[in-house]
Amino acid sequence: MTTAQEVRAAARIAEIEAALGDPADPANPVGQARLLEADEAGELLAAGEKALEALNLNAEFVPVELGGRLERIDTLVRVLRQVFRRDVALGLGYGVTSFMAAVNVWTEGDERQQARLAEILLDGGRASVAYHELAHGNDFVRNEFEARVQPDGSFVLHGAKQVINNAARADAWLLFSRTDDAPGSRSHSVLMVERAGVDPERVTVLPRYTTVGVRGCQLAGLDFTEAPVAAEALVGSLGQGVELALRSFQITRSAVPGMALGGADAALRTVVSFALGRRLYRRSVMEIPHARATLGNAFLDLLISDSLSLVGTRAVHLLPEETSVYASAVKYLVPKLLQETMYELSIVLGARFYVRDGEFGGFQKNVRDLPVLSLGHAGSAACQATIIPQLPRLARRAWFQDAPAPAELFQPRTDLPAIPFRRLALASGKDSLSASLVAAVDELPDGSPEEVAVQSLALRLMDELRQIQEQSLTLSLEDRTALASPASFALADRYTVVLAGAAVLGVWREARADGGDPFLADPAWAAAALDRLVRRLGYQPAALPASCAERVHQELLRRFEEHRSFDLYDCPLAG
Repeated sequence: MTTAQEVRAAARIAEIEAALGDPADPANPVGQARLLEADEAGELLAAGEKALEALNLNAEFVPVELGGRLERIDTLVRVLRQVFRRDVALGLGYGVTSFMAAVNVWTEGDERQQARLAEILLDGGRASVAYHELAHGNDFVRNEFEARVQPDGSFVLHGAKQVINNAARADAWLLFSRTDDAPGSRSHSVLMVERAGVDPERVTVLPRYTTVGVRGCQLAGLDFTEAPVAAEALVGSLGQGVELALRSFQITRSAVPGMALGGADAALRTVVSFALGRRLYRRSVMEIPHARATLGNAFLDLLISDSLSLVGTRAVHLLPEETSVYASAVKYLVPKLLQETMYELSIVLGARFYVRDGEFGGFQKNVRDLPVLSLGHAGSAACQATIIPQLPRLARRAWFQDAPAPAELFQPRTDLPAIPFRRLALASGKDSLSASLVAAVDELPDGSPEEVAVQSLALRLMDELRQIQEQSLTLSLEDRTALASPASFALADRYTVVLAGAAVLGVWREARADGGDPFLADPAWAAAALDRLVRRLGYQPAALPASCAERVHQELLRRFEEHRSFDLYDCPLAG
């Protein structure tokens, strides 16, 4: 049964696709040709921003109770994926930056702050978040930008923040600021400061950075000189900045990588078109076994990434106490998979990979743009560093003990409760996702060759989890800190791959139970996806039945020919 939430999501996606039109149409003012011209000029396409403004895209970032459309994180990902499919820079530069800033206010802001930021965004304004100081990278507790507390509770801002998207265009800034000279995590706070409330003589927008990717995004810095702001700027409590940032990251880390699938989807579509149309040795490139396998594997990587993204975003609603680990896993593994996919696709595309305009111009742009998403406000190592200290606790308390996750965690289109911003926890001793993998092993069907393959691969992942458990229990105290050894980072990497496998298995099982999507219900894709993950862990499982690759190939061709997305949703696309 189609629910009201799903009806609204599908309608919004269709509305965005219709408004943005066919990307290949040279007459389309927001088509690929115009987007590439804007990228070459280092600008966001004005017609693109105008189109998104007409669609009131900012409403997607504002909770429903404050007048917006934000009711589900997974739906937000689906909606923004349509924009990222056209232009990663437009998705980041027009809107997602505002969302990343706003999450801090939705999580801990008071009623006045929430109402005011909602008003700014719904009126078409922008917000920016300032975490970074280049001297300290992701080491937030060493940041030096000051918000000195005055006797009356107000603040004086002093110092510089760098690498802020839309610094010069934002109506409000969320500033991660030092409010105490003492060392430690309680020395920082978050302030919401409106541009209009700061003396223009006391703030300078620093020169814009030039970038290799997302050239249209306006990355700059802010330099404040003894700038007074009111006490009401404080978001949450004094000294709560690190905690608030880490809780907000759980939402943005879960969401943004899933949006990026749109860019990878567009790249895969370009290479499939090339492979079908280009002939070598009297046959199409698609008929060459290596090229065919590469395209099938790229499709699988998108499905794996979307499965993990789905679980991460739905966990925010269903398992908020466990989201810290899952969000970090999504932010770490999905960008990694997508970058590797882009590299493999570039080999099939050959010399056309370097072309900067025309039919293949969008591919090289996505090659440059997508890696930016693996950095953002926290790079891969920072995500692993969030996971590593939690591994011993999970090994002792969770793995092979917890109850499995609710079935709804793996269902792309079923309803979700409201976003529980204030229930997000910094760490957890539970892991329902891994428990779902363990519980599923004894229940998997083993009738067809494809089902036997799924069962065998799931067993291998469960064995890997047991090995991770044993090694996690032996981690030294130093290995649980920023000084963790390379082996600890490798352990976190392996754990994220197991989580991805659990997500794939859960999505397949729920699709099989539902029966609504014949492809997702087919064990062939699940076996092929799990095989890729098990091989990623360094194992050499038995060869899959030939039907697995063939089923994936036929689905890839069907979606290409019918102009449908290569993610879990199989939704119609313009063009």
